[in-house]
Amino acid sequence: MKKFTKSYFFGFFFVIFSLWIRLFDVEPLGPEGSRIGFASLNVSVHDFFGMHLFWYKLTQVLGYIAILLAAVFAVLGFIQLIKRKSLLKVDKNLLLLGLVYILLMLLYVLFEKIPFNYRPVILDPAEGLEPSYPSTHTLLILTVFGTAIQFAGSYIKNPKLLLTVKILSLTIMALTIVGRLVCGVHWFTDIVGGVLLSLFLISLYKDLILFTKKEQ
Repeated sequence: MKKFTKSYFFGFFFVIFSLWIRLFDVEPLGPEGSRIGFASLNVSVHDFFGMHLFWYKLTQVLGYIAILLAAVFAVLGFIQLIKRKSLLKVDKNLLLLGLVYILLMLLYVLFEKIPFNYRPVILDPAEGLEPSYPSTHTLLILTVFGTAIQFAGSYIKNPKLLLTVKILSLTIMALTIVGRLVCGVHWFTDIVGGVLLSLFLISLYKDLILFTKKEQ
């Protein structure tokens, strides 16, 4: 169980951080008087950056790319399943990736419904207030590309190609964090929560890979 130390840490810290948001400096400073945790910090950061639609649209595109990449991995696993005629014969790394994706989808849907904090702006008057914690865009993109780096390390033997994949993935992850912060549709703590939860899933995937290798 020592191999799961990192995933335990990020998971535990995310839970504690989420509780802090519900308890610390909670003030009605959001749209329509909605209450937000870490109010002073969040409002200060949001006022500093303002709102930038370019970054909002860019991160939307990066989100679509992440979904496309996840779909590619899903198709790859399905092809192996058809050819090998057994789920147990599908590459372990692909199966574990599928499990992490299922957990990602469950968390994505869950936090789209739970209003820890509401967005600092109302994007659609018809929708009204929308839950914003954690940033599910950040969660999606960082998890998909973070696990892709781990996956690529097991299959790409060309060092230069592997380095290119890592740099590209890390660049997209960095752009996502910066973009979701400065675009103005999230509070600062939304981004932190998204990063922590994605680090939990990325670490969990890595730990599961190491655990299954030990069991073989």
